[in-house]
Amino acid sequence: MLAVDNIYAGDCIELMESGQVPQADLIFADPPFNIGYKYDVYEDRKAYEDYYAWTERWMAACRQTLKPTGSFWIAIGDEYAAEVKIIGDRLGLHLRNWVIWHYTFGQNTKSKFARSHTHLLYWTRDPKSFTFNDISVRIPSARQTTYADKRANPEGKLPDDVWSFSRVCGTFNERVKWHPCQMPERLIDRIVKVSSRPGDLVYDPFSGSGTTVVVAARLGRRYLGIDLSEDYVHHSRQRLADTLAGKRKGTEIAEDPASRRAARAVKGRGNRKGNPRTGQMDQLPWA
Repeated sequence: MLAVDNIYAGDCIELMESGQVPQADLIFADPPFNIGYKYDVYEDRKAYEDYYAWTERWMAACRQTLKPTGSFWIAIGDEYAAEVKIIGDRLGLHLRNWVIWHYTFGQNTKSKFARSHTHLLYWTRDPKSFTFNDISVRIPSARQTTYADKRANPEGKLPDDVWSFSRVCGTFNERVKWHPCQMPERLIDRIVKVSSRPGDLVYDPFSGSGTTVVVAARLGRRYLGIDLSEDYVHHSRQRLADTLAGKRKGTEIAEDPASRRAARAVKGRGNRKGNPRTGQMDQLPWA
């Protein structure tokens, strides 16, 4: 059995199927999307049938590794979101939410609308028995921030199922240079807080840049990560050690990054500007 609070190099499917991965309270999986990313040891361009069969196999292994009261989150792109949903249903998992992560700092396109989202599918093994710490992820509601409504819950509201977090830009404190794609810590922070308790085991079968284990460790959870790449494992262990030692900091990004742009001057017609006091845009003279 693999010891927890560590990151290992290896094939997560083989390790899970051989019973070497302990039962987890929370699994977060961000697998290769099969869209041609350049990883160092994994080929991210499989035939459809091969990728589907591989996805079926690792999802089934994760289900067996998940505790009866556990939660299972998967990040996936448009190309295979429907397939992942179908596989989860066939495995007897219970879909609680299909969250859309809307990210800023998206790609610029010329011939179609720019893709600016990733799917986050949230399952549990049991439809009624699971961890859901709603108080840990509440945010201010419009009743509080806009309408001054006395009926507002002073503890805020649960986020909707569309989450706005920036992608990890090159200028962010948390950005690493040795991995081609990286989840923002703030997004993983929300998932770990809501779906696990301190001391619970958080497992990432595709550890990659190490974001899941870094966040889990910082939040007082036990953690376990696996990745095919020995190089990624080496670097993510160092990232984890530096984070826990206070040498690496996260990036403070607002729940809705667009709200931070409201007070900036907008170049163009009429030189429309934001009001720094209210955060609202000034009224245009022709509006």
